[in-house]
Amino acid sequence: MSNHVYKQIELVGSSTKSTDDAISKAIERASETLRHLDWFEVTEVRGHIKDGKVAHWQVGLKIGMRLEDGDV
Repeated sequence: MSNHVYKQIELVGSSTKSTDDAISKAIERASETLRHLDWFEVTEVRGHIKDGKVAHWQVGLKIGMRLEDGDV
């Protein structure tokens, strides 16, 4: 088993549908420009309220990327 080193970034996903959709959108967008995404951790959940109802879900995430040799 080889040892891995990970880089961690923080993102906030947003959705009008649900927290799961906000998470999925953040991961999908990150995967467009980043490689070797391996894991995520939800760090916070918050939302925007409009007219007494939830208008947007906002989910803070930490995403871990496995580094390749030579990556910084």
